[in-house]
Amino acid sequence: MSEMKRLAAEKALEYVEDGMIVGVGTGSTVAYFIDGLARLKDRIKGTVSSSEQSTERLRSHGIEVMDLNATGPLSLYVDGADECDGNRRLIKGGGAALTREKIIAEASKTFVCIVDPSKQVGILGRFPLPVEVIPMARSLVAREIVRITGGQPVWRDDVVTDNGNWILDVHGLAITDPVGMERDLNQIPGVVSVGLFARRPADVVIVGGEPPVVL
Repeated sequence: MSEMKRLAAEKALEYVEDGMIVGVGTGSTVAYFIDGLARLKDRIKGTVSSSEQSTERLRSHGIEVMDLNATGPLSLYVDGADECDGNRRLIKGGGAALTREKIIAEASKTFVCIVDPSKQVGILGRFPLPVEVIPMARSLVAREIVRITGGQPVWRDDVVTDNGNWILDVHGLAITDPVGMERDLNQIPGVVSVGLFARRPADVVIVGGEPPVVL
């Protein structure tokens, strides 16, 4: 699938325009986008990064990483996904960067999601849904998740997010109402962010292939 990821990332470079500050996500597919962006670094003003991992890769290419508070709204955000349905709604957070990813997506006019074909699903939920939680609320949130969704939350042990929080991965879901579930889970005290990108889905999904498919 690495070639499919690379092809999707290369296609996403077509959305980069001169003078842009580009929002950059996290993950193996985005790594190809960052490497490609290095060829265009003299054309852009800089980037906003969703994770320490991506920040390190961007800076290794000599690409400036800026603070979202200083940049204001962004024109473009490019990120991957763990799952994508036919309405461009996503599950994200396999790399534990979901909160910063959601913030940058919200701040961006156009959200381009790059995936390989294995990430396409009819109904979200085959990939366990990540939920970032305040550490002291882990058990409370887990009980509420079971009550609300019927799914099985599993603590992603030994993982601490860039924000200093923990991740619960919710197994056994078939998410027929992603917007409603995102809203309901966000209401649980102790939840920082939910890995459903449904209220603000991707604007464009690029599925890697020869040629890439744009949805």
